[in-house]
Amino acid sequence: MNSANIPLYHIFLTVARSSSISGAAKSLYISQPAVSKSIKKLEESLGVSLIKRSSKGITLTNEGNILYRYLHSAFETISAGEDTLRHIHELGIGHIRIGVSSTLCKHILLPCLKDFLTEYPHMQITISCQSTSHTIELIENNEIDIGLIARPDSAKKLDYIGAGQIHDIFVSSPQYAKGLIERENISSNDIINNSNLILLDKNNLTRKFINNYLSSWEISSDTAMEVNSMELLIDFVKTGLGVGCIIKEFIKEELNNKSLIQIKTPSTIKPRQICFAYSKSLPSDSACTSLINFLKSRTFY
Repeated sequence: MNSANIPLYHIFLTVARSSSISGAAKSLYISQPAVSKSIKKLEESLGVSLIKRSSKGITLTNEGNILYRYLHSAFETISAGEDTLRHIHELGIGHIRIGVSSTLCKHILLPCLKDFLTEYPHMQITISCQSTSHTIELIENNEIDIGLIARPDSAKKLDYIGAGQIHDIFVSSPQYAKGLIERENISSNDIINNSNLILLDKNNLTRKFINNYLSSWEISSDTAMEVNSMELLIDFVKTGLGVGCIIKEFIKEELNNKSLIQIKTPSTIKPRQICFAYSKSLPSDSACTSLINFLKSRTFY
């Protein structure tokens, strides 16, 4: 298609609908000679005659009728597209792809999205649950728009919105701690060195973070029982299977009612930053922009 003809097509459509050069000129707010010149230029470009002039006005040639039908359909489609975009903008319709771990999804993302969807009820959200490292990979490959992750040391291609701090602590059931102290004849300070550790699997970034902490105090995690989710880890610890490293903010109720108790560690584990991450080259899509602005205005932990 010759893009230079697009303005001429609009003039031709107006002439065809008005059945007169003067009527088209009035509708388009241009002079009659300008309309005539545009029609002639279009005819020369296409190599056919499009209109016939008579004392009764303007009629279309056979070729003109064929072109009119196609142009009418095309411009109606464009108009429908504009209406759809206007409707999307007015109602806040859009689609956002979010990546997150199952634990952060339950405790941080879902409460946040509940408030966001109250403000933007027509927004479509797709959530994929996977590890932080996989989430970062999906963002960098443009397979998701935003990820909720524990902030990594690297990943320079990403921008971040802080979502608060989380604190890793070791906990057990009261029964497990009491039984271990009695059985091994140890003090509460020695529980972590003598317990059955329950940790996330070795590929998890949280596990790698905790392994570094344990190694700094020469505590081995080689024989730790491994699980693939924080929720399952919490259930294992509550059952009394051992001592687990769990995010403190996610077990406030259990700590308050003492169904879980915090185990003493050689030192306090450094808190970690949780953040929403997105690509620096993220297109200024209205849906994603709405969520980013919402997140920036929200107070987290």
